[in-house]
Amino acid sequence: MHPTPELVSLDAIRTAHTRIRPHVVRTPLVPFPLEGVWLKPESLQPTGAFKLRGAFNALLGLTPEERARGVVAHSSGNHAQAVAYAAQQLGIPAVIVMPENAPRLKLHMTRAFGAEVVIVGPASEDRARTAEALGAERGLTPVPPYDDARIIAGAGTVGLEILEDLADVRTVLVPVSGGGLISGVAAAIKQQRPDVRIIGVEPEFAADARDSLRSGTLVTYTAEQVGQTLADGLRVQHLGTLNWAHIRAFVDDIVTVSETELRRAARESALRARLVTEPSGAVSVAAALYHREQLGETGPLVAVLSGGNLDPDLLVQLLTEDHA
Repeated sequence: MHPTPELVSLDAIRTAHTRIRPHVVRTPLVPFPLEGVWLKPESLQPTGAFKLRGAFNALLGLTPEERARGVVAHSSGNHAQAVAYAAQQLGIPAVIVMPENAPRLKLHMTRAFGAEVVIVGPASEDRARTAEALGAERGLTPVPPYDDARIIAGAGTVGLEILEDLADVRTVLVPVSGGGLISGVAAAIKQQRPDVRIIGVEPEFAADARDSLRSGTLVTYTAEQVGQTLADGLRVQHLGTLNWAHIRAFVDDIVTVSETELRRAARESALRARLVTEPSGAVSVAAALYHREQLGETGPLVAVLSGGNLDPDLLVQLLTEDHA
């Protein structure tokens, strides 16, 4: 048996919060026009997603020698942009491995932030293998997208802010992909308020984390399975090892939403809360809107809107399509 990984401490998350404060936006809680529901819009970050928190926490911890050599990361988009932006701000060379089916906007912005982009196939394993090979070949320091204590601690600052802004919160809904965001948010909140319910949300087509939590065994989906969801940021095929340990320790449940529900939630977020969210960020809003009975006695509820990076054509489509 493998030893249980060491979980990220509350002190590590608080240290990350202090470290990254000058570089990221402290996003507000925005009331949704539904009783007791608040949104945490990480879409307001300079790169449009929560990933900037972990990226800055990782890069600010590099040695001068590591900074000079540069970093390598792999991502379908939001982590790619975050590492590229943080590296540009800190004067660090960055190489980013992205899949061929990455959204055009995310690909364009990653390049615009000055990173060298390497394109590979759609499977997450392709990205990871290529990034590892490039790191070894060029002496680049890897910045993993989620399975990393520094990334989890950075993401955990979202949880610290939720507790500071809504002391009586009872339920927090968090999108789940590789597990970095929910690991950090759950660690930050549960180590202070064990009574708060942390519930992950996934698309039905990419429900590997739900299946893992229910079976007690890490479940992997195929690239073809997860590729069916519009939520491109949630197409990771399985949880990271460290993330799985955090989910088992701190997460109460994981629910799924349909493609129709996440599309409707993106539309409702824009029209009712004036917040643009990509489909990956809309899954938590979808759970709040359409699965309240499944969530149980929620009390004051926060839905983490993890990102708002979507191509303009898709935004127009989501705003105008009829779900009646």
